[in-house]
Amino acid sequence: MKIDYFDFNKEQNFVVAELSANHGADINIALQTIKAAKRAGADAIKLQTFTPDSITLDSSGSDFLIKNSLWQNRTLYDLYSEACTPYDWHEELFKAAKDEGLICFSSPFDKAAVDLLEDLNTPAYKVASMEISDLTLIEYIASKQKPIIISTGVATKEEISRAIKACHDNDNYEIILLQCTSSYPAPFEEANLIMINEFANEFNVLTGLSDHTLGSLAPVVATALGAKVIEKHFILNKDIGGPDASFSMDEAEFSQMVGDIRKAELLIGKVDYALTKKQIESRIYMRSLYVSEDIKKGEIITEENIKSVRPGYGLDPQFYNDVLGKKVSKDVFKGDRLNLNFISNYESL
Repeated sequence: MKIDYFDFNKEQNFVVAELSANHGADINIALQTIKAAKRAGADAIKLQTFTPDSITLDSSGSDFLIKNSLWQNRTLYDLYSEACTPYDWHEELFKAAKDEGLICFSSPFDKAAVDLLEDLNTPAYKVASMEISDLTLIEYIASKQKPIIISTGVATKEEISRAIKACHDNDNYEIILLQCTSSYPAPFEEANLIMINEFANEFNVLTGLSDHTLGSLAPVVATALGAKVIEKHFILNKDIGGPDASFSMDEAEFSQMVGDIRKAELLIGKVDYALTKKQIESRIYMRSLYVSEDIKKGEIITEENIKSVRPGYGLDPQFYNDVLGKKVSKDVFKGDRLNLNFISNYESL
C-alpha cells in the first residue's frame, strides 16, 4: 500500500501530525504549524474537514451538552465551531504541505467534505472514531478508491467489522485500523496497545495508533508492537490554547517522539539470520576447543587434556564428544588450537 509517495512495504513508520483545532482560527498559525511539523520529522499533516452543521445541530438541549469530558458543559455546536478548519483554507494548506514535502490528507465528516477533498486530490482519507458507525459516509469515502485510515476509539468489534465490510463492498481493501482511546488525555491503563496486533490478525489489515496519551512512550511501544501509523495531535505553541492544546505535542516534543520512534525501528530490525560484520568480528570471543594439557603423539584425547574455552579460533565445540577417545598424530601443547588435521581418523567425524 502507498499513500502518495509513502510506501508501507518499507520498515519505516508513517508519522502523522494531527492539526485538528490547533490553529487558533488563524490561517497563518496553521501554515506555520505545517512548517513546524516538517521540522519535527512528521511524514504527514492531517486536517479535519467539517462545519459544525455537518456534525451536529445548533441546539443547547441537554442531549447536545458535553458531559464528563475536557469540554464539559459546552454545546457540541459551540465546540465544533471553534475547532473547525474553514473550507476556504484547505487549498492553501494542501499546497503549503506539498511545498514542505509533507503528505496532506484529512478526516471528512460528510459527503460535501469528501467532494472538497477529492477536488484537492487527497491521497488518503481518515475516518474519525466517532464516525465509524456512519456506514453511508464510509461507503462514499471507500468508493473514491483511496487508502482509508480508520480510528477505532469507541467501536465494538461488530462496528469495526461493518466498517471494513463497507470498504470491501466498494472494492476498497486499502485499510489501516488505528487503535485509539477516545479520552483526552487518555490514561495509560486504557491504551490497550495489544489491540494493534489483534487488529492485524483478526482483520488482515495494516495497523497503527491514534494516540491521546501524554508523552511519546505509547507511540514507541506501538512501534515495537508492529504499528505502521502513528498519529499524534500537534500544536505550534501551547499558548495558542484551544480545545486540543492540553494533549497536543509542540515541535520539541514531537521531534523527540519521532526520534524515539526511529530508534525503536532500528532496534526492532528485521527477521534475518545473516550475521552483521560486527557480529562476525565478535565471534572470535565465542568458545572453541583448545588443548588444555600437553598431549604426546599417539596419546588419546580426554576430558582432561582438551577444553571448551574462549576465544573462538579453535575447533567448534560441537565436535567435543566426537574427538574424545581419538589419538593425536603429533605432539600438541597446552594453548594449541584443537584441529581436525592432527586427530587420527578425523575424516569420520
